[in-house]
Amino acid sequence: MLRGKFSIKRQLLLWLLIPQGVLWLAGAFLSYNVAKYYTNTVIDNSLLQTARAIARQIKPQDNGLIIDFPRASQLLLEDDSDEHLYYMVTLSSGGVILGNSQLPPSLNHKKPDNKAVFYDTNVQSEAMRIVSLYFPMEIANKQQWLHVQLGKSTQIRNKLSREILIAIAAPLALLIFIMSLLVWWGINRGLRPLARLQRRVEEHSGQDPSPLLLDDEPEEVGALTSALNHLLSSTNESVARQRRFIADAAHQLRTPLAGLKSQTELAMRESTPEGLSNRLTMVHTSANRSIHLVNQLLTLARSEPDSAKGMPRVALDLAKVIRELTAECVPRALAAGMDLGCDTHLSEAPMNGNSALLRELFTNLIENAIKYIPRGCNITARLNIEGEYYVVEVEDDGAGIPDSDKERVFERFYRREQTGNGCGLGMAIVKEITERHKGSIELRDADPHGLIVRVMLPRH
Repeated sequence: MLRGKFSIKRQLLLWLLIPQGVLWLAGAFLSYNVAKYYTNTVIDNSLLQTARAIARQIKPQDNGLIIDFPRASQLLLEDDSDEHLYYMVTLSSGGVILGNSQLPPSLNHKKPDNKAVFYDTNVQSEAMRIVSLYFPMEIANKQQWLHVQLGKSTQIRNKLSREILIAIAAPLALLIFIMSLLVWWGINRGLRPLARLQRRVEEHSGQDPSPLLLDDEPEEVGALTSALNHLLSSTNESVARQRRFIADAAHQLRTPLAGLKSQTELAMRESTPEGLSNRLTMVHTSANRSIHLVNQLLTLARSEPDSAKGMPRVALDLAKVIRELTAECVPRALAAGMDLGCDTHLSEAPMNGNSALLRELFTNLIENAIKYIPRGCNITARLNIEGEYYVVEVEDDGAGIPDSDKERVFERFYRREQTGNGCGLGMAIVKEITERHKGSIELRDADPHGLIVRVMLPRH
């Protein structure tokens, strides 16, 4: 399933601005509650002081009470404004002494004590903040409690809370906006090297082997540039290798195809059955060489590291493969007048590998020995274990290879002897397959003369 494309800039903006918005909301909520707390504290203190002032206006005298509550003070308390107060004073013996409204008592403050209790309630459909306070008073030698209740509308409290919230949240919002602009600017500036790299890649020609270069690139973009340069280098090497391979293959195929054409032209001119038969034999030989060359080219292409992602591997017995291939090549060795043997004391050699490529590898080694050493020589295939590696050796007692040519024999289409039916791909195929299996190959001199091809393959 295809996933939609996303922008790094958009992702960065979201992950930076969303937390800022969340912090702003959290800060606003916290500011509002802090403002509400301190507003309640101020109003509660004001209510408490007013309630105590009202209580001081009521004094016991003889068998009754004296209420020193001037009309001016009463009008001030009952003024219809944001500071409008509701109050009520009662005695524990019953009866309202003073007040302008019937205030509901607090549920948790029905019993007299010296503690002030604050609570919220509704009076005449208006939200009120009320303080409840008891004062001890002796009337006619009898201890009683004077209950003072004073309430104020919460409108002023809410107004103060909103004002404090606005005073805090507005500058905070402006600060968040400025920070958002700085974040946006910073992201654009930070991603500018990526834009330069994009333009540099777009301007870079696929035929240009030069690496990508950026001035004053940050560390992360530098790592990306290095990875791209490595990819470009590998791609250029692969393309160059494929071009050389195609050019060499075309050159090598041109010779047998030209020979086939010449032989067919000469065959068409023959007038005798014997001459025609000889020409057709040559045509058959050239066709076999062409088929062999094509098969070698296909094997080499299949063994290329870049030809497939992940070489298929299976569990196999390398000892069994060596014995079977040696047995298959014995008739060709006998026909060439050579003695081919297999020397391995391992009953089993389990490993994971590509069976077809490994068979091609060892077939090429044995066939090369049969092809290039004189009649009457001996060839031996061996299999041993050295540490974590299987060691396969194909030894012959022919003329050997000079040290100056031991590395060149692994080059494609290189042939030390221009005679014979070889196409110069056998040892190149052997090296490619060995490297695909994470192994190594080397050529050694045999004692007293000859050549040992030594292939090391990891057991695990």
